[in-house]
Amino acid sequence: MIITDTHSHIYSDEFSEDQDLMMQRAFDAGVQRIFVPSIDSTYTEKMYAIEAKYPENVFLMMGLHPTHVNENVENELAFVESELARRKFYAIGEIGIDLFWDKTFLEQQKYAFQRQIQLAKKYKLPINIHCRDAFDEVFEVLKAEQSPALFGIFHCFTGTYEQALEAISYNMKLGIGGVATFKNGKIDQFLNKIDLSHIVLETDSPYLAPVPYRGKRNESSYVVNVVKKLAELYDTTSEHIAEITTQNSKAVFGI
Repeated sequence: MIITDTHSHIYSDEFSEDQDLMMQRAFDAGVQRIFVPSIDSTYTEKMYAIEAKYPENVFLMMGLHPTHVNENVENELAFVESELARRKFYAIGEIGIDLFWDKTFLEQQKYAFQRQIQLAKKYKLPINIHCRDAFDEVFEVLKAEQSPALFGIFHCFTGTYEQALEAISYNMKLGIGGVATFKNGKIDQFLNKIDLSHIVLETDSPYLAPVPYRGKRNESSYVVNVVKKLAELYDTTSEHIAEITTQNSKAVFGI
């Protein structure tokens, strides 16, 4: 059973003391493909280091995270563009809009999101969307940029059934992780109405650990708990969930 974690911050300082052990636990659990999102330029060397250590298993994205958008946005976007021109990445991400923590730089967030979507089109790459308390704003930008060249993953999807359908209409897969296992997560109430062809798995490690680890540090091996939950929701086997979601990830990332 090969499982793909489409979103994991495995370079996080929270893994500084046991990164290799954490990676081995993932491999032992069947997680063979881990896609790693960018945050900003200060994290890039850590990303490159873990890619060098696990070149057959770790695949990098490049982008500017919305919570790291500020008055320095042009410099950060210039860095993103220079790295895209310099080497291979598998997606632009994570990008989007976050209004949970701070609304100060909303216009800059919209600008950065749109600019990076345009870079994704230029390089024929998928996007990986971060959306928190900002569905209307994210959909506004997606609508403006909608085209056959726009595709990707709506990371950590936590919206309603109607919002799920709208995300899918923009050629996005839904990134499903630990929230699906939460009693108050709500997406478990409608998820099986969404065809599995639109679903990919993720952890968002070290955040959002699934039950029974909720509240603790998350890691890629815990995605098996999400697999089990989806098998229950879709009344199928864990092997089937792993196979379909990995195939979906291949369709997005091209590998």
